[in-house]
Amino acid sequence: MEAVAEGLWGLAEYHEKRGEIGKAVKCLEAICQSEVSFFPIVEVKTRLRIATLLLHHSHNVNHAKSHLERSQLLLKSIPSCFEIKCRAYSLLSQCYHLVGAIPPQKQVLHKGLELTASVGYEISMKLWSCNFNSQLANALSIEGDYQGSISALECGYVCATEVCLPELQMFFATSILHVRLMQWDDDNLVEQAVNKCNEIWESIDPDKRRQCPGLLFYNELLHIFYRLRLCDYKNAAPHVDNLDAAMKFDMQQTQHIQELVKELDVLDQSLSRSDLHYRDRTALSRKQTMIKEQLSSMTGLNLIGQETLQPVYFGNVRRTIGDKLQLAPPPIDGEWLPKSAVYALVDLIVVVFGRPKGLFKECAKRIQSGMHIIQDELVKLGITDGVREVDLQHSSIWMAGVYLMLLVQFLENKVAIELTRAEFVEAQEALVQMKNWFMRFPTILQACECIIEMLRGQYAHSVGCYNEAAFHYIEAVKLTDSKSMQAMCQVYAAVSYICIGDAESSSQALDLIGPVYGVMDSFVGVREKTGVLFAYGLLLMKQQDLQEARNRLARGLQLTHTYLGNLQLVSQYLTILGSLALALRDTVQAREILRSSLTLAKKLYDIPTQIWVLSVLTALYKELGERGNEMENVEYQTKKSEDLQRRLADAHASIYHFEIIDKIRLQVHQLNDLDIKRAMAGPPLGVNLDIPESIGLSAAVPAPSSSRLVDIDTRRRGKRRL
Repeated sequence: MEAVAEGLWGLAEYHEKRGEIGKAVKCLEAICQSEVSFFPIVEVKTRLRIATLLLHHSHNVNHAKSHLERSQLLLKSIPSCFEIKCRAYSLLSQCYHLVGAIPPQKQVLHKGLELTASVGYEISMKLWSCNFNSQLANALSIEGDYQGSISALECGYVCATEVCLPELQMFFATSILHVRLMQWDDDNLVEQAVNKCNEIWESIDPDKRRQCPGLLFYNELLHIFYRLRLCDYKNAAPHVDNLDAAMKFDMQQTQHIQELVKELDVLDQSLSRSDLHYRDRTALSRKQTMIKEQLSSMTGLNLIGQETLQPVYFGNVRRTIGDKLQLAPPPIDGEWLPKSAVYALVDLIVVVFGRPKGLFKECAKRIQSGMHIIQDELVKLGITDGVREVDLQHSSIWMAGVYLMLLVQFLENKVAIELTRAEFVEAQEALVQMKNWFMRFPTILQACECIIEMLRGQYAHSVGCYNEAAFHYIEAVKLTDSKSMQAMCQVYAAVSYICIGDAESSSQALDLIGPVYGVMDSFVGVREKTGVLFAYGLLLMKQQDLQEARNRLARGLQLTHTYLGNLQLVSQYLTILGSLALALRDTVQAREILRSSLTLAKKLYDIPTQIWVLSVLTALYKELGERGNEMENVEYQTKKSEDLQRRLADAHASIYHFEIIDKIRLQVHQLNDLDIKRAMAGPPLGVNLDIPESIGLSAAVPAPSSSRLVDIDTRRRGKRRL
């Protein structure tokens, strides 16, 4: 009977190589369904093979789970076979994860850990312990048990240290940093995790580092998220450059690998010919071995002979050699994100860094590149026109969530860029795309509803609809638990109320600014502080408390310039400070400040801010009696104003305009409770996109209208101070 099983295994392998997965599964199922009994170990190996095929090539997770659960029962009667038992536990855990069954997944992983602990000190068991602790950390992070997740990862780190694998230590160190970034309840603990990653990475031999591209990407991305959360753009920049260079190198390497694989396929076909001369066969065999060795050195995989452990690819799409950013050696053999998602994320990071600097051409190129990658991957997951989240396979939900979140963040940055450039129609189209994706996938993209409301507010403010802008900002506050996001939206709403200009609106603005101002030093980084200082300084200026306004704004400008490097916000700060200098009769400083502001606004193609600066400059030239400069300035200002009015007219005429500014929240149909739980479980730690708010959050206060902000209101009002 053993010979029969061997024959069917061989036939299954033959069909798999030909891509005939259905036939391969049928060959293997013939063993399980046979009326003649095979040894239990034969049936177990067969069922594991079936489960692996199903997970590699299909969405039939439940079928795979059934085979693995049957294997569990059979393995109870087998005293040894620890490797096979560990593999069964690992695969079954992944099945439970894919269907969102976290409690049974944790139960299986605990059994696996108990087994590895009982076997004794063997390197293979230590590695399996690393596998189980990694998966357990993922499961616990999904449940929000961050401390439990860190404890599991620390156990994995101890095992990695015992087997003297620094790259495996690095895997656990970066995973711990990831959890610390998600939790972020203690600055010192986060900093310690960052330092630990640096210490281990430096201890790894440079040649070995080059063979761990997955760890390089993961480490650099986590460092960038850390620096962005601190608003430390200066120290984040080298990591962005390293990341971009690594991506370009990896793309070249991947292309080379694909060429070698094609060459290897041609050689395999030639060697399969029965009429091949001995001398030719020897030469081709030598060349085949050489290419396999070359591929092995490039990928870190042993291609000479069969791999003992084939990983389950997330998303259930079998990928080619070199198409995976492996994080750790087998039996972990995992990846944080698929390579395509990492490439898209690198493009997004470059956009996030380039947008505040006004590098819009490069940003546009990266947005297009990233969105193209994502659209291709969504099609592979079955997400085409008309598909909604209720149509998705359960096993595709969490991977779809990764790509959809990335897609929405690209669109978010596109909206921000187009609003900065006063390209209102293009901003409308990107915002409507965001809304449409959210309407199709409301549970997966639930966290994006707040962002969409915020962007509706920014659009409304940019086109002068301040009441509507304030409404959407306040709605955005209600839709998020993020204190940072709530603070920024309150600041945005306050600026819109200030732009309305009446006493009641100024009072509402102060009511919004006050609570944020009181806690502005409690936030990580300076983003919220620079926003609230801008709004408070603006309000003090409207209340004629000019010197106090100047002090607040000067402090905010210094922080913005030092940490954020956001040219639009710097330009707006300078414009208000220029207005204040003029009101305080400091014409020399006013001229210098306003010229700097105009230079920045021109670099950003920020027409509203340009008009705002020009109007203040006109007032300056008029006061100084510089008639020539005044007339030249008025002419340029008129030209820009006419251009802006044309753009505004096009925006108001669009079919999307009223849809965006309308004071109604989006109405969506949610999934049932079971599906919501599955969808919201999201990716595990290894693929979690819990990016700090710095990513994709449009920090620049929308360009105020010159007619609302430049003229200092001479009417005396009762002043309320914070």
